[in-house]
Amino acid sequence: MPRKKQEPKKKKEQKIPDAYIAGAGTVVEEQITETLEKNYMPYAMSVIVSRAFPEIDGFKPSHRKILYTMYKMGLLNGPRTKSANIVGQTMKLNPHGDMAIYETMVRLARGNETLLHPYVDSKGNFGKAYSRDMSFAASRYTEAKLAPICNELFGDIDKDTVDFVPNYDNEMLEPVLLPAAFPSILVNSNVGIGVSMASSVCSFNLQEICETTIALMKHPDYNIIDTLKGPDFAGGGLMLYDEQTLDEIYRTGRGSVKLRAKCEYDKKTNSISVTEIPATTTVEAIIEKIIAQVKAGKLKEVSYVRDDTDLDGLTITIDLKKGTDPEKVLQKLYKLTPLQDSYSCNFNILVHGYPKVMGVYEILDEWIKFRIDCVRRRTIFELAKKKERLHLLEGLEKILLDIDKAIKIVRETEEEALVVPNLMIGFGIDEVQAEYVAEIKLRHLNREYILKRTKDIDELNQEISKLEDIAGSDRKIKSVISSELKEIIKKYSQPRRTQFFYQSDIVEPDLEDEIADFNCTLFLTDSGYFKKILPNSLRMASDQKVKDGDFVSQRIETSNRSELLFFTTGANCYKTKVSAFGETKASAMGDYVPAKLSFDEDESIVTMVNTTDYSGYMIFVYANGKVAKVPLNAYETKTNRKKLTGALSLKAKIVAAIHVLDNEEIILRSSNNRALIFDTALLLPKSTRSTVGVSVMSLKSKAEVVSAEIISHETADGIRKYRCKNIPSTGSPAKDLPDPEQLSL
Repeated sequence: MPRKKQEPKKKKEQKIPDAYIAGAGTVVEEQITETLEKNYMPYAMSVIVSRAFPEIDGFKPSHRKILYTMYKMGLLNGPRTKSANIVGQTMKLNPHGDMAIYETMVRLARGNETLLHPYVDSKGNFGKAYSRDMSFAASRYTEAKLAPICNELFGDIDKDTVDFVPNYDNEMLEPVLLPAAFPSILVNSNVGIGVSMASSVCSFNLQEICETTIALMKHPDYNIIDTLKGPDFAGGGLMLYDEQTLDEIYRTGRGSVKLRAKCEYDKKTNSISVTEIPATTTVEAIIEKIIAQVKAGKLKEVSYVRDDTDLDGLTITIDLKKGTDPEKVLQKLYKLTPLQDSYSCNFNILVHGYPKVMGVYEILDEWIKFRIDCVRRRTIFELAKKKERLHLLEGLEKILLDIDKAIKIVRETEEEALVVPNLMIGFGIDEVQAEYVAEIKLRHLNREYILKRTKDIDELNQEISKLEDIAGSDRKIKSVISSELKEIIKKYSQPRRTQFFYQSDIVEPDLEDEIADFNCTLFLTDSGYFKKILPNSLRMASDQKVKDGDFVSQRIETSNRSELLFFTTGANCYKTKVSAFGETKASAMGDYVPAKLSFDEDESIVTMVNTTDYSGYMIFVYANGKVAKVPLNAYETKTNRKKLTGALSLKAKIVAAIHVLDNEEIILRSSNNRALIFDTALLLPKSTRSTVGVSVMSLKSKAEVVSAEIISHETADGIRKYRCKNIPSTGSPAKDLPDPEQLSL
């Protein structure tokens, strides 16, 4: 018989709640601030609290989960196990993926050399913190266990010193914090990036931190710089010792310290060996920067650079050319490469679930409060245990008076369940004591055993009294903490790795020596084209090539080492060096300055100023008749800033910007054909670059200044009637005044 065609099963219709249907398709307006508060803020706080920032015990949640898992695996005293086993077990607490867990464990390991006091005793290739390209081996190849210093992290964890919470699936408990017996938050570095905020905690020497903590507990107003000399980095190197900077970091938690690599010069091989580098850089970054500077011609003394890192540790070898001064080269390397760098401190730490930037003083104060709480809870736990033990021994002491009676009670009791009640009645003891007595083995029912046990009663009473005193006194708890810190110093202290250099050791290299010094002539056209022409080329040239309608507006004879300032109509000053421009010929168009210096849109050049020492003044002439006198050194900067904003005033149209080395006479012409000559000595210099100046030429309505030129004293004497002794002045009619071009000639 033909088989019947089966009809497809109907899908079970899901009933959609009426609440969803009611709001379907409607657009509800909501303030962006409300949306951010409801949706983005919980995410941001989750990242900050649960991932990015360390807490007062010195650990982020990811670190704590790994270390606690290793502790529960018996890796504190047992042999090493494969890292893959640790990663797998940690996933019971941290479900973020095996590679994320393993990478975190790598940075805790001794082999990676990230931490001053590593928490993981590793075996195998764990990569190196100082190398970008030296990656770690897979977890199936490496082995690990907890380092001995972890005894100070977990020593009291089973004595109710910290709270425990369920893990993500409620299958087991994990600690909220670790009861660290030393300020681990400052002993090992910790860097994290959250949402809109970051944390960067540098490491300090264990002995210095412990001694400082002890001193602060004794004297709250103690000056910690006496014992805490500065950060101590795992990679060593040198740190600029500056008490003012360190004091700022210690009090505010913000600031930066300058680090240098440790370098040695080998006279035999004529090379510099770098064995320790700043914590902020890598071997590859240093080598790449040195190569770039050699190609740019700024490190001509270097012939070769290579990475000689081997099993003995980090080494970068820099070969020098013959006849070079190694000290001078070293100073240039510090100046031009990451062999000298800055470590920015930002001590942003979670305290009671909230991020807070704290100085070392406040961090240690919070840690002392945290540790006092841990020690008090431990003391209360031990007190309860000893009281429980004492209670049992007091019951045992009562049956010592008549052991035969106790045996008789047990033998004559017909039902097992009545043994404990009968003992309670017979000796006047409670149920707990009676249970303890009833469980004593038959072989121990002798006077000797019971006497030995009851001898502990006096000792227990003394210990209980001592523990009660400690639990009730912060001063005695601090004394306990101090004793523990002293023991930790004896066990784990190590010499400082980061040594110091001082301000007197800093020698600024003269980078000007790298720029060839020769005479040249600069030309600037009205539309912004620039030429640098050597004397030989200039003698052979006939005319300067310019665009149609363009003309040469400035010509300056100078040196290749001088600096150039371009003042623009956008009130900006663009700074560069003559050496930044290539040599050109008169027949070439030259460099277009607005494009080369990245001018803002619709900006044009007002004037070009050449200087070597920033001497003299800038005279800014505005269309409204006002003139400003600003010292040229107001535009001098310590850093290599390329653009200075607010270089002149925008309140009026700029007519001319003139650089004068000393007082000069300047002639102004107005649109209503009037002119005046004034001496710049009449103007007082203003320190503010954007000053509007003072009124020099009084103008009638709709009239404005149209030109400004420097004129020689001889020319001014010939037209002395235009001179003004006081300002402001209306000037005189310019009927018989020569043409402006003739005056300038």
